[in-house]
Amino acid sequence: MIPPSVIKEITRVVGEDNIFVSLEERMCYGYDSTPDAFVPDMVARPGSTEEIQAIVRLANTHLFPIVPRGAGTGLSGGSLPVKNGVVLDLTRMNRILEIDEENLVAVVEPGVVTYAIQQEVERRGLFYPPDPASLKTSTIGGNVAECAGGPRAFKYGVTRDYVIGLEVVTPRGDLVKTGGKTVKSVTGYDLIRLYTGSEGTLGVITRIYLRLIPKPQSIKTMMAVFPQLDDATRTVTLIVRRGIIPVTLELMDDRTIQCVESYRHLGLPLDAGAVLIIEVDGAPELIEAQSGQIMDLCREGGAREVRVAASEQERDDIWAARRAVSAAVVQIKPTKISEDISVPRSQIPNMVRKLREIAERYSLNLVIFGHAGDGNLHPNILCDQRDREEMERVEKAVGELFQAAVELGGALSGEHGIGTMKAPYLKLETGEAGYAVMLALKQALDPNNILNPGKIFRGE
Repeated sequence: MIPPSVIKEITRVVGEDNIFVSLEERMCYGYDSTPDAFVPDMVARPGSTEEIQAIVRLANTHLFPIVPRGAGTGLSGGSLPVKNGVVLDLTRMNRILEIDEENLVAVVEPGVVTYAIQQEVERRGLFYPPDPASLKTSTIGGNVAECAGGPRAFKYGVTRDYVIGLEVVTPRGDLVKTGGKTVKSVTGYDLIRLYTGSEGTLGVITRIYLRLIPKPQSIKTMMAVFPQLDDATRTVTLIVRRGIIPVTLELMDDRTIQCVESYRHLGLPLDAGAVLIIEVDGAPELIEAQSGQIMDLCREGGAREVRVAASEQERDDIWAARRAVSAAVVQIKPTKISEDISVPRSQIPNMVRKLREIAERYSLNLVIFGHAGDGNLHPNILCDQRDREEMERVEKAVGELFQAAVELGGALSGEHGIGTMKAPYLKLETGEAGYAVMLALKQALDPNNILNPGKIFRGE
């Protein structure tokens, strides 16, 4: 527990209106989008970098944990206060500080909702591509901390590809400024990459410099319907081999389709084995050529139908289906174990077969969807955490699916991070030596284990 004298000091720093100490208020900060829950000792809502520095320095003096938090939409337990302590709610720091149209840079605070950034820059004819499924609620600071991806990552890359500068409060309470508006910078170690994806364990992000690009002229969206899941996964490879890089190449299997249709009634084909949602953008003449090639390749791969959105409403309907998946699949069972393994694109058919074999072996409900274009699949296990025997089977299955991904040359996470959910499996990918290097970095930068303890490293 945090001593009353320290609570009083933190209150002095951020103001009484920005402190939550009642159990009811604190419980709201004990959850994210995973099944687990932990209650912090208190919640502070700083409004400036200086306030964050003051709280971090207090934490080093009195040795209590600090957990940075945005909107709490994470899928790996990254913002859960597993060691209690103080949750730093960063949503007050929600200003878009500058849109520099000449240098193509946005300067923002960590609490800005990602969608708000996209809307603001698009009004100026610019584009910020990363689009996590939670983009209308998640904050840019959380996106940077987890290195969020999204459907457009196939063509445009993930969050780290657009972060060109950061201001970060260190675990000691100092302020580090790295990068900025320059396009090129190789001054020493790449601290931007170090902090991006570090899940709040190495510093508290207080300012972000984002690279922008010109907004694409046109967009065309398609949905290809396949009788068999294998046909859809093979078609992904056909498209990439042809040298076409769509903006998005999304996969939904039959059970996912059925759940979404039951949830949203969008007219999805309930008898399909899978669908691919494909989008191309660019100059009008380019997207006409590419969309034509893609439709031919889908038919060659076994698609029985290729629907092309003829209006913005039809495009919205197609994307509404994909973005409804997470909410829709819990109709099967109340607990959702959402994974995001990543494999080389050529291994997608093999990975899908292995996933289905694992689910059958352990008699589990499994749905498969995700960003097939970049090999980032989201196998979701639907279960009931109150059923101890079922959860034991889930744990064994999760271990096997991670092992299968690594054996196929893949990764434990493509965009959700490690957090608490994947910490037990980290060494499968890193090995002992890689694990030791990461742990040494954490211990060197945060010797008192102040920032977000209990994440990434199991039991450390």
